[in-house]
Amino acid sequence: MSSPRDRDGDGFEDGRPAGWQEPAHLGGDPAPGSDPAPGGGPAAGSDPAAGGGPAAGGATPRDPARPDTPAAGSTGSTAADGAGWQPAGWDLPAVEPDRPGLPAAAPAPAPTPWPADEPVTKDDPGTGRPRRGLGGLFGGRARPEEQPQGPDDRSEEPRPAPDPADPFGTLAWARQWGWVPSDGTSPQDAELVPLLQSAPVRPGRDDRPSRVLRGRGDGLDLVAFDIASPVGRDWVSTHAVTAAPVLGAVPGFRLSPARLWRHGTGGLLQIPSPDPEFDRRWVLMAAEDGPQVRRLVADPLVRQSLLGTDDGDEIWTAAGFLAAVRPDPNRPQLIEHHARLLAAVAGALAAAG
Repeated sequence: MSSPRDRDGDGFEDGRPAGWQEPAHLGGDPAPGSDPAPGGGPAAGSDPAAGGGPAAGGATPRDPARPDTPAAGSTGSTAADGAGWQPAGWDLPAVEPDRPGLPAAAPAPAPTPWPADEPVTKDDPGTGRPRRGLGGLFGGRARPEEQPQGPDDRSEEPRPAPDPADPFGTLAWARQWGWVPSDGTSPQDAELVPLLQSAPVRPGRDDRPSRVLRGRGDGLDLVAFDIASPVGRDWVSTHAVTAAPVLGAVPGFRLSPARLWRHGTGGLLQIPSPDPEFDRRWVLMAAEDGPQVRRLVADPLVRQSLLGTDDGDEIWTAAGFLAAVRPDPNRPQLIEHHARLLAAVAGALAAAG
């Protein structure tokens, strides 16, 4: 009894039937005594009438000078290196076609600065006389001789069209009151970066101060600026900050509306006030309890100023500043609003100190 591996008596040689050979177009060994043309065609010099030519129904012989040319009527091709027959379309294009390199992404431009600044003067451009003191930020009415005398006088000064680069008229307002603009890149503006990064609005790593204004109002030296955030290839003003530098030791605190979510308050203490209505709408968080923070929430002017708002601002101290922030670009009304709040808070801190 023979096993499947025993091929001696069943006519197989090397696992193949006796006399079996690979077809010529698959690159197999030619039959004994034959001399096929390269590429599996009929032998050179064979007689077409004997079965190798078209008369006998065979394929058209290949050109001896071009052994890689397929026979007529064939749908395949022969590899250039003579490895054998290949189906049509077998050769694929290169994996990495020759393409021009993509241009590198352009860096984001700097935040939009103020328009070209004109010389800032505190003198009235019409009379040449110095302007009156603001009496705070907005106090001080025009002198009788400076007021328009009738409808004709008012009609002689048409209202200018709004500047696209200054849609809220903030720069025009600043020039009117003698505030000095900056683009946020001057050495003096570098001190605003730590203040910006400490803001309770959780600024981004790449945010920077933009559209900076410096002036004086309500008895305080003030600096107002926008927090500019990169969005794609442009910059967007996301928050408005007004700050006043403080002298002496001021406790670190955060005064926020109760309706706003607060982050980074770990380790801070909540300081209650004697007014339940105030505690319902505002929360004071401080690093430590003391007379200054107690005085802050006990001061009637501070509570009245905050309760008279829409609970949209946050006030905090950091980097030697007392500051207020709101999620909105800066405009004259907002700077004036923040100046009133900072003046009330600064007065309470000074009274307790």
